[in-house]
Order: sequence, then structure tokens, then C-alpha cells
Amino acid sequence: MVSLSRFLDARGEAVRPIFLLLFLAFAGSAHVGSPDIYLDGSAGPYKLFVTIRPPQVIPGVAEILVRSQTPGVSRMTAVPLPLFGPGADHPPIPDLLVHSSGDPQFFTGSLWLMSDGSWQVRIAADGSEGAGTISIPVPAVAQTTRRMEWPLGAGLAILGLFLVGGLAAISGATVREAKLEAGKEASDAGKRKGLLASAAAFGVIALVLTGGKLWWDSESNVYKQRVYKPLNMRAELQGADLSLNLSEPGWMQAQPHSKAGALNRVLFVRKMDDLVLDHNHLMHLYAIRQPGLDVIYHLHPEQRQPDEFQVALPAMPAGDYKLYADVVHENGLPETLVSAIHLPNGIPAPARPLSGDDAQAETRPVGGTPLGDTFPLPDGYRMRWLHEAGALHAREGSQFRFELLTADGSAPRDMELYMGMAGHAAFVKTDGSVFAHIHPNGTVSMAALMLAQGMKPGMAMAEETGVPNEVSFPYGLPAPGAYRIFVQMKHGGTVETGVFDAFAQ
Repeated sequence: MVSLSRFLDARGEAVRPIFLLLFLAFAGSAHVGSPDIYLDGSAGPYKLFVTIRPPQVIPGVAEILVRSQTPGVSRMTAVPLPLFGPGADHPPIPDLLVHSSGDPQFFTGSLWLMSDGSWQVRIAADGSEGAGTISIPVPAVAQTTRRMEWPLGAGLAILGLFLVGGLAAISGATVREAKLEAGKEASDAGKRKGLLASAAAFGVIALVLTGGKLWWDSESNVYKQRVYKPLNMRAELQGADLSLNLSEPGWMQAQPHSKAGALNRVLFVRKMDDLVLDHNHLMHLYAIRQPGLDVIYHLHPEQRQPDEFQVALPAMPAGDYKLYADVVHENGLPETLVSAIHLPNGIPAPARPLSGDDAQAETRPVGGTPLGDTFPLPDGYRMRWLHEAGALHAREGSQFRFELLTADGSAPRDMELYMGMAGHAAFVKTDGSVFAHIHPNGTVSMAALMLAQGMKPGMAMAEETGVPNEVSFPYGLPAPGAYRIFVQMKHGGTVETGVFDAFAQ
């Protein structure tokens, strides 16, 4: 089979835009192709691993799974609340999570999310150590529309025809035979009146059904406006300067949907001038070379205009790069914007050196022998994946643990926080359908998590002392297949990036 890079070399620039469009076809919401929410946190004295599977349609049911890593929890409840506003202070009666009979540490349940908006799921735990709560931000957005399954549709169509025919027949019989004495047959004139009555009834029913269809189509079009569309991002390169231009695709705009002219009620009003700091930056940009996923850059563009970000690129090798840009709005909505660039000759030296929180790594392309559990770093250090025995299963939450070691195998003594965390990780499916930027607390953005805890996004967090050389990321690979994991940790002012391969069954 001819590789993509060789095909491009053979066919030239004429086909390159086609492949870039194919890359962009995977654009989606925050954490592209990875809708489930994972969080590792504490509800008072209890350490919990929480998985929330939001509904794909709104209203819809979110699935809740909680494992207590602290023994002694006897009761657990969950309740959905707005992320902010008056409703956040007046919770309804919570739902009781079901205690697993086979696992005393495991609880499950479900919650209805009735409208679009920035929500939080507040989980309360009670047990031998007392009581505690934790709030997990959940952006409730419609991701798709659901089509009726054809067996159900066929059955309802047959039933509908039976009902329509029955109503028409009853109407005709009423006119034709209602006034006849028992045992007498209708006259020819009565039969004609009965046929006319049946036809009239059928016409009235057809008009009612047509009106219902028009109403349903109108409501369906209104709902389609609510199906999530990420901000568009167009990448433009001038020399070594990359501009990222954002534009609104028309999502969640309030529109009339009734004769009275009432507006569709929405809780999201998306803007581009309301972005908040998340780990000290308004945007986190990952540039990953395609199709090998063998070069990665983690950069932080600066906002020049509400709809424009810019960054001077460091020296980068030639190739096609898929761009993933993470931003968070002040209402708690996180988004991952997707674009692509082509560097025919790369960004040659002397380009600006990496600085601040920027990071990069190069390794061998995917498709050959998978990378091992130990990744050698350029300065002689190495990063190790503390991989537990056993296969990884799709949508099964687990802790991905990594450690940073010096050349002699000891723990570095100069470990530092990297943007307020012990580390950052990006999980990328090799076919481009999944991208997730994960933190040690989980998949939620820090800005949204701070809103859920009643804090202002961008507030300074207390600096941690004695940063460990080990970090873990709670996550579940969302679909079967091959993934590449990029992990960043910091020591002595140096940001190290380790690269690992994973496969989910």
C-alpha cells in the first residue's frame, strides 16, 4: 500500500487540499471524538474516580459511574445544576446512586439534562468518614440528531395507515348506516353519501397530517440549529508567523420557531471576546505532523483580536500538520478548534527558540513497531509509562501513569509544575478521529472546574511544593483502535515530552 506522504509526493500540490479537508472532517467539540468526562477528585474525605457520559441529544439522560477509592462510603447522590447563576444555589432533590452489590466501592446512576447550557453534576458522598461533595462541569450540548430505526418506523407507518383507513371508514359508515333500522341495507344514495363522507374524512385527516409534518419539520430545523458546531478556525502562514482566524458557523443563534414569534430558549450565547485563561493561557495549540504523528509541538498563541490569534513558529520540519486549539469561554464551554497547515520546506533556523511553556518532541512514525513503555529524551532523561498488565478496553476509565527519570534512573530533584499541574497529556487516535488534552484531574478544563467550585477562572492557584516525578491521567480511550499519547512534565525549567503508543480493544 502506498503511504500518504509518498502519494502526496507523487501527485504534488493538486491533491494536498483534499487531504487537508479530510483531516478537517473530524472537527468536533472539545476533546474531538471523546465525549465522555473523567475526573479524579475528592468529595470531602473520599477520593473518587467519576465517569460521566453526557447524552448526545438534549433533553437526554447522562450516565453516571463513580468508584470510591476511599473505603467506607455508604450512600451517594447526584444532582444536575446550572454551572452558575441563581439555579446553582438552589438544587432540586438529588437522585440516589445505586450501590453495586458486587463491588462496595462502585456506584451508578443516571440524570436528565433537560436543556442546553453549562451544567454541573454535584455528587455527595456519605459514610464512615463523614460527608463531602464534588462538582463536575458538564457542557450539555446536542451533538447530533437521532433518526428513527426503520423497523419502528415501518411498524408505525403500518399502524398509521390502519388508523387513517379506519377513521375514514367509520366516517363513511356513520353517514351511510347510522340512521338505518337494524337489518336494512343502505340505498344507493346513502352509499354515495357514505363514500363522500369517507373521502371528506380522508381529506381532513390528510390536511391534519400535512400540518403536523410542517410543524415537525419546523421544530426539527430549530433543533438542528442547536446541534453543536465548533468555531471555525482558518490557519494562515506568513513566513514563520502563524495566524489563526476564528469565525462563527452560526451555532446556537436564537431563532423564531412559532407563529407567535417566540425565541428558542438557549443558555449558550457564544462569543469570541469572552475567552478565559486556562492554565495561564487563552489558547493551547497542538501541531501534530500527519500522517505519522511523529512530530508534535505544544504552543501558546496570543490573542491579537477577538477573532485572531498569532504565534511565531519555532524551527519545524516540513510536512502536513493538523492543528488542535483548546479554548474556554467564560460560561464554562470548552472547545477544541481544528485546522491544518502545510510546511513545504518547514520553518528553517534561525527561527525563534521554544520558550516559556512551549514543548516539542520527535519520534518514529506510527504504523511500524509500536513505541515501548520507556521513551528516551534528548537530554539523557527518560520517561516511563507505568503500564498495568492487561489490555485496554474502549470507554473503560483507568489511570494512565507516567514517571520522569534521570539518566541514572533516579527521580529528578528539580521537578516543577507544568502550567500548574504535575503534567499534561494529549491522547490522539492515529486515524485523526480523536484528540483529547488531559490533565491529572481529568478531562475537564481547569477554568470550568474552577467555576464549578465557585472560583473565578484565571485565579492564581496555590503553588505545590515537592512536585513528584510521577503523574497520572484519568481517561478512557473512546473507541477501539491505535492511539499515540504525548506526555509533558517539567524539571529545572525544561519541559520534557514523552511519546507512547496504546491500543484499545
